[in-house]
Amino acid sequence: MNRIALAVAAALAALMAAASTLFIVDQRQFAVIYALGEIREVITEPGLKFKLPPPFQNVVFLDRRIQSLDSPETRPIFTAEKKSLVIDWLVKWRITDARQFIRNNGVDLRNLETRLSPVVQAAFNEEVTKRTVQAMLATERERVMQDVRTRLTEEAKLFGIEIVDVRIKRVDFSANITDSVYRRMESERKRVANELRSTGAAEGEKIRADADRQREVIVAEAYREAQKVKGVGDAQASALFAAAFGRDPQFAQFYRSLEAYRATFRSRSDVMVVDPSSEFFRAMRAPPGGPASTPARP
Repeated sequence: MNRIALAVAAALAALMAAASTLFIVDQRQFAVIYALGEIREVITEPGLKFKLPPPFQNVVFLDRRIQSLDSPETRPIFTAEKKSLVIDWLVKWRITDARQFIRNNGVDLRNLETRLSPVVQAAFNEEVTKRTVQAMLATERERVMQDVRTRLTEEAKLFGIEIVDVRIKRVDFSANITDSVYRRMESERKRVANELRSTGAAEGEKIRADADRQREVIVAEAYREAQKVKGVGDAQASALFAAAFGRDPQFAQFYRSLEAYRATFRSRSDVMVVDPSSEFFRAMRAPPGGPASTPARP
């Protein structure tokens, strides 16, 4: 029994020793073999690998996939116009040199992110200060990302990484000037609205003036035609009256006297103080040779 137990224990020890010397490298990882605290080998090919058992050799794995680094905090950057902008950025990176990465950052990816963030922020500061707000918002946004990536390419080699991509997620004014920008935009919109209203009012006045002019022309032409027709009617009436007067002068004079009476006595309250024997009441008196009559009171 003792021999069996010893055999089992020896087998287990041999199995544990063999297990400590074998490891699997995933295709998404780098395997770094340490020998007494010194990097002995970097394995990039996936598969089953062999090493010496601890403490002679140890293995550490690094993720070789693309990593993302976001801007840690919002910091204003001044443009060439001394305008303050807030830029949120994103950097894609991956490990290319495991030895260099470990020498500068250790095996913790967070150490690299802590050191890389100020470098990226400084690169953005240098590029933004060369450009205007309009360029950052529209015309040169893509160029800024390319220039920042170019600046980071050489510095990234010191960290043992490669910069895959640089992106600007958001460009905005800082909070202390956002209100003033909105007020300026509001004033500009009001100015445009007032210009449109003024233009509309001027066009309205122009249309009304043209309509008034056309109305005056139409009224004047109508008045001229009316006067012309009235003149023709008066001429015809005078001709007819003259013909009638020539045919029976006494009747014509009597008719004119009646028209004068009608025009004079328009209301029952009208009062006139006139000599009844005047020529005005001639038509109301008895004709010569006729029976005597009392002249009518006015």
